[in-house]
Amino acid sequence: MALIFALFAHPVGAQESSLTPARQKELIYLLRQDCGSCHGLTLEGGLGPTLLPKDLADKSEEWLREVILNGIPETAMPPWRSLLAEPEVDWLVKMMKRGVPDAK
Repeated sequence: MALIFALFAHPVGAQESSLTPARQKELIYLLRQDCGSCHGLTLEGGLGPTLLPKDLADKSEEWLREVILNGIPETAMPPWRSLLAEPEVDWLVKMMKRGVPDAK
């Protein structure tokens, strides 16, 4: 429970420059665990589609950002707007397009 609180304890107005190495590590963990619960723990797909860079190449950063923030109605993809600041989502999108490192 404390980990979940720590992952989402940052204000919605946070600037990307405030993404400390510790916060970046938390966001990578979020991608691997929370997103991975549907997209596969290796992000190679599952209930949701793959999140690997080669499979996201044809998706714009703006489209990915909107999907993360607003979800996809009538699917299992929830909106994350209330839990993640927009700069955090921007960082996550860039990370997904490059390739998500292991959360260590």
